[in-house]
Amino acid sequence: MNKYYTRACNFYYGTVSKTYIKKKKSVCLNGNNQISFDKIEIINRKKNKIINVKDISKLSTKLKNKVNKDLKNIKKKKTFKTLNLSHIPILMGVVNLTPDSFSDGGKYNKKNLAIKHVDNLISDGAKIIDVGGESTRPGANDINPRKEWDRIKHLLKILKYKKYFVSLDSRKSFVMEKASEIKINLINDVSGLKYDPETINYLKKTKKPFVIHHMKGTPKDMQIKPSYNNVLLDIYDFFENKLKYLRKEGIKHNNIILDPGIGFGKNLKHNITLLKNISIFHSLGLPVMLGLSRKRFIKDISKENDTKDRIGGTVSSCIQAYLQGVQILRVHDVKEINQAFKVFKELQN
Repeated sequence: MNKYYTRACNFYYGTVSKTYIKKKKSVCLNGNNQISFDKIEIINRKKNKIINVKDISKLSTKLKNKVNKDLKNIKKKKTFKTLNLSHIPILMGVVNLTPDSFSDGGKYNKKNLAIKHVDNLISDGAKIIDVGGESTRPGANDINPRKEWDRIKHLLKILKYKKYFVSLDSRKSFVMEKASEIKINLINDVSGLKYDPETINYLKKTKKPFVIHHMKGTPKDMQIKPSYNNVLLDIYDFFENKLKYLRKEGIKHNNIILDPGIGFGKNLKHNITLLKNISIFHSLGLPVMLGLSRKRFIKDISKENDTKDRIGGTVSSCIQAYLQGVQILRVHDVKEINQAFKVFKELQN
């Protein structure tokens, strides 16, 4: 049985997008008239073809029904709690309270430095603060849940009194339970909710919003020769199957974000394929998030000596994601990324 996938493509932006939508020459992406498209790519595991949206009616009945169903998800306005997804990208600022994270390990471990860093991220334009106490860099070992909690609890207790949208970057239900006693708006579990069997029960009980993140393997082994039959379609199927499982388990709400997991069990070719075709995930009907900040693929592409910053590569890959309608970007350098988008969007108008 051939399974078909629908990817929006051939995008327009800013003033051009608004004009084309009014003239019915293009279709609004995610309810946002700043980005629209007039073509779709129809994909299966053997072949693909690109057609104009206006030619969908010429497809066979079965394929036409499938594409129209996907198109409905691609076009519809996405909502997520208090976040305004009509003004994208939403920047998620990273706060690693770890000694060994790949980019900023140990930098904000003192309480006063962490608080100052969070306040700076917000003033620089972050709408979400993602707090983590365990490194999930390639090769990282697991740590004890209590140790992880001890690293983040003081900052979270302070954030309880600030009106910030706080995300918890953790794989452990113990840490999630402890954080929920204080204040937490989002669960960001990089394991795809599979590390801790109790996580699903926690999410069902609390009805907390969460991210479904794709990772092949574990941080310890994920970069040891990762392979896929088709990285784009395999990850799409992973999300689709995970959503079916969650619905079966009784999680019915739509406050769910999809993160294909750039760099988590992917080589350079996998990462590039995902970034070039990231708009395929809009047909699942949920917001899409990407963590591109300072990732190794930037070094691999640029052939430059390693650097902790990699800001140039982060900016360019974030803009590539935005150009396909990705709603949320997880970044370290909020000020620089925010500035880049202010300039880029003005130039589009």
